[in-house]
Amino acid sequence: MRMEPTPEPRTILIVDDDVAMRDMLAGLFRDQGHEVLTAGSVDEALEIAGNAEPDAVLSDIRMPGRSGIELVGAMRSLRPDTPVVLMTAFGSIDSAVEAMRAGAYDYVTKPFEPEAVVLTVERALERRALAEENALLRRAVDRASSFGDLLGRSEAMREIFALIRRIAHSRASVLITGESGTGKEVVARTIHYHGSRARRPFVPINCTAIPEGLLESELFGHVRGAFTGAHTTKRGLFEKAHGGTLFLDEIGDMTLGLQGKLLRVLQDGEVRPVGGNQSLKVDVRIISATNKDLRCEMEAGRFREDLFYRLNVIPIHIPPLRERQEDVPLLAEAFLRKHSDRPGRAFSAAALERLATCPWKGNARELENVVERALALCDADLIDVDDLPAECLEGGGSPRTPEARVRGAAARQLTLQELEDLYIDEILRLTGGNKVRAARILGIDRKTLYRRAERRAREAERQRTASEGAEELAS
Repeated sequence: MRMEPTPEPRTILIVDDDVAMRDMLAGLFRDQGHEVLTAGSVDEALEIAGNAEPDAVLSDIRMPGRSGIELVGAMRSLRPDTPVVLMTAFGSIDSAVEAMRAGAYDYVTKPFEPEAVVLTVERALERRALAEENALLRRAVDRASSFGDLLGRSEAMREIFALIRRIAHSRASVLITGESGTGKEVVARTIHYHGSRARRPFVPINCTAIPEGLLESELFGHVRGAFTGAHTTKRGLFEKAHGGTLFLDEIGDMTLGLQGKLLRVLQDGEVRPVGGNQSLKVDVRIISATNKDLRCEMEAGRFREDLFYRLNVIPIHIPPLRERQEDVPLLAEAFLRKHSDRPGRAFSAAALERLATCPWKGNARELENVVERALALCDADLIDVDDLPAECLEGGGSPRTPEARVRGAAARQLTLQELEDLYIDEILRLTGGNKVRAARILGIDRKTLYRRAERRAREAERQRTASEGAEELAS
């Protein structure tokens, strides 16, 4: 009997040592408009899957040689995105449980109605299609939310991305301002590596970390015997950065005496090593950064006005993280991928919501530290609110308005189901878990909350079963 075909034909690999069963299933799915590949054993199936790319696999469990359970494990390594549906004899529930633990998408029991096996495989195909669509959307979102190593969905960060594209090929000096930990050096590197100087050196130096006497030698170099301990001639950073970019971090802490020498280099395009008699021509783009207000420093007499205008040709200000909360989930997930010791770890929606409301006085650097600690202290794959460090639980910032919460959820690309779960969890928290009061506030029947709790319990059990299966396979 022909059932409603899927909108797009897919490729299904059918694996069964019973020729009659294999042919019957092949004809059934061809009638649905799908392309069908067949195999009589696990080894043959893996050979086919290695050359082709089936969208779903339907396999018997019990076959001579390797079993369908072993096929599931092998397919997870070979084609991890391809769902596998297994067929098992009626009453063999142990085999079904073992199949789900191994990572099978679902199973059907023999004897089965044709409609049942078709619908099960169709659901597997829908899941595959949805995963592909989500992956495409995720890549599109990532492209729109990143520029080089910079990440951000906020309007402020999008404006910075656009500005970097316009100035990357320029020779003009850039002054980057912002609080400590906002990513000023990342911005500087992005400018350099997206411009015409990308193949030449990017040379960073922290003007605070080096004493004044040594800083002059680091920047301009010195000749042998220029001062006590100068046993050899040394090239300065200006010379090393020739043709490229010199990044002067914390320029606001440079002493006035050294500021004058730096200004001379910028005006003349020449650098004279300490103790030397000859100047060297240098072609260096200057990008500097500071967490200080240089205009206030000028008024206080601690920073030269003429140097400021030499450095501040193109100003870029990076706002603090607390002013662009929609960027927090994106950064948190990026730091999680960076520091996680195993795949599959993630934040719950509630945890991301809490992270977004923290004050983040240390900005992205502090956020990365918090993510790394949460990963170290939480053994579960899902990191929830209770797994966050104490300062996030206690100082979660002022409560955001419902409108801000909706914008934050939209910025994180939550599905409607996830958004609904997030809201219901919040109402249950406010009512102390009282489902009667919560249902009244939500305007739904109390039974709906109980059914939701059962659904989430089943999802958690399925995830736990799949995780245990993966651990058993790994061991």
